[in-house]
Amino acid sequence: MQENKTWIRVVVSVLTIALPGIVAFLYFGPKIEVGGLEKGLLPAINATINGLTTVFLIGAFLAIKKGNRKLHQQIMTGALALSVVFLVLYVLHHATSEPTTYGGEGFMAGLYYFILISHIIMAAVIVPLVLSAYIRAFTGDFEKHRKVVKYAFPFWMYVSITGVIVYLMIAPYYG
Repeated sequence: MQENKTWIRVVVSVLTIALPGIVAFLYFGPKIEVGGLEKGLLPAINATINGLTTVFLIGAFLAIKKGNRKLHQQIMTGALALSVVFLVLYVLHHATSEPTTYGGEGFMAGLYYFILISHIIMAAVIVPLVLSAYIRAFTGDFEKHRKVVKYAFPFWMYVSITGVIVYLMIAPYYG
């Protein structure tokens, strides 16, 4: 069992370090051309996935509060699957499209950048928290799972909700 825990820690650590680096490279690096891809749809799809993730997280929270561990597990697996799909599409979008600049001014620009920056920071923070929480539940270590979830759940909720808000605020500026 200790061997499995070591392997799991290595995977979580590698993903925690690699994912922000990959996303940053794709955001700032050279763009690739992908024929037949409707790139303009990807941000809307990702916002939809963020919204669905919020619904899944609320559903999982309600299920566990009612003592339905099986339903909670199923919904959380769905939320994790949605996040993986989101990540793939997010990487694809940033690998193929130039960044979109927010065009608002004044208070709205400040609000947008505050939400965006806090969203980005929290998105990086939740990767190890979510993976750790999920793995601890999967391995039956529910005491540690609950301790991690105290942080993972509100951070993940924040990221999923602000992902939708960021999209709605910048959508008018997509070219």
